[in-house]
Amino acid sequence: MALVKYNNNSISAVTAAAAIPSGALTHIKTLTASSSATLSFVHGASDVVLDSTYPIYVFKFYNIHPATDQVDLMYNFSVDTGSNYNVTKTSTKILAYHKEDGSDTNLQYNTALDIAQGTGFDSVVSDVGNENDEATSGTLHLFNPSSTTFVKNYLIRGSLNNGVYAQDEIKGGYANTTSAIDAVQFKMASGNMDSGTIKLYGIKDS
Repeated sequence: MALVKYNNNSISAVTAAAAIPSGALTHIKTLTASSSATLSFVHGASDVVLDSTYPIYVFKFYNIHPATDQVDLMYNFSVDTGSNYNVTKTSTKILAYHKEDGSDTNLQYNTALDIAQGTGFDSVVSDVGNENDEATSGTLHLFNPSSTTFVKNYLIRGSLNNGVYAQDEIKGGYANTTSAIDAVQFKMASGNMDSGTIKLYGIKDS
């Protein structure tokens, strides 16, 4: 078998070939919580883009830490650039959890964590603790929010530690509106968002 030899030119070619593809994430905006009541991404405000520029938008939340113990991280959408966050939504959620000492595990569909044609804020992840070793991280994918023909699908995946349990939550849903969604807001179900970061990205057409 022949021995393949590499030189600097071949290594450079490999690097060039690994360039970011057309479907890569494009960073749009970062918001950082500091005892914040809400974090809002509004199209056209503070360099936020949330329109037909991208067919898919991704919100990545990192180490969201609430001021109040055992509260949900919540979300809602707006069709009037943030004047109201009250879009009608239907969602479903499954979750898995595992207790630190191994004494309790489960995989379940939780009816308390979904919404059926409701306009209120819906849960991203549930029961986030406020101790120093407790926080949540994850993603929300929003598909084609600028469409004025179809409803808007979204997917959520979140992981959290509430001090006793490791919990993985998956939610799917749709915003039942044919108006363009142009703003998304996050907040805790009670109290402020003590710390954490949410980043907004756009995904280009592949």
